[in-house]
Amino acid sequence: MEVIDAVFLGIIQGLTEFLPVSSSGHLEIGKALLGDHTIPEESLMITVVLHFATALSTIVVFRKDVFDIFRGLFSFKWNEETQFSLKIILSMIPAVIVGLMFEEELEALFGGNLTFVGFMLLITSLLLWLADKAKHTGKPVSYKDSIVIGVAQAIAILPGISRSGATISTSVLLGNDKGKAARFSFLMVVPLILGKIAKDLMSGDLASSSIEFMPLLAGFIAAFIAGFAACTWMIALVKKSKLSYFAIYCFIVGIIAITCEYYFAA
Repeated sequence: MEVIDAVFLGIIQGLTEFLPVSSSGHLEIGKALLGDHTIPEESLMITVVLHFATALSTIVVFRKDVFDIFRGLFSFKWNEETQFSLKIILSMIPAVIVGLMFEEELEALFGGNLTFVGFMLLITSLLLWLADKAKHTGKPVSYKDSIVIGVAQAIAILPGISRSGATISTSVLLGNDKGKAARFSFLMVVPLILGKIAKDLMSGDLASSSIEFMPLLAGFIAAFIAGFAACTWMIALVKKSKLSYFAIYCFIVGIIAITCEYYFAA
């Protein structure tokens, strides 16, 4: 892999991890339009490195929150930080269950089905539009909310459903404060990313990777910078109720995807 390719992948990973446009949906559209054979299968090593970079960018953006959480946890008291950590754990359960029990069924959906991806993008568009129109509140995320948001994250495994879009929109529609909704959405994915990285490391598949150090480093830096910028930008956009821009974008892309499917089938 060339350095320029790794940088490109890093930027895409960093941006789409946080912007509510569905990275998996866009990948499926690209595969269908260009043909699977035109996009080489990226190695597990570069995937692990890029995901670690975006997880690290999230930790840096929310470094104060992360520090407060760990400080609260190690005080061994039933405090706000301990309760927040429990909510994060509860939010992870649905995605873990779905990912483990329906792994093969989910993989079958990633086969360039533009009609399916298009309709999922339309659903993402609707969620973002509704969340954008929701009233501002100061309500924090409750235990019940964390489970519902976790279900939204599990559904977002489907190609075309944006993870950040689904979780933030669900949280806002539940009546939660928009800033707190974005904070919870981004922090809840960090343990899942780190868990997935650990699973890939223990699988032993990384041993066969032949990627050189410089492309990995370049991709890591690109993903970290893009992730940091996208995460910070998204927080500001959610607080200012600017999700409608992404709703319009997802709607247009969804219509294009569905149209292209019928065009190629004809």
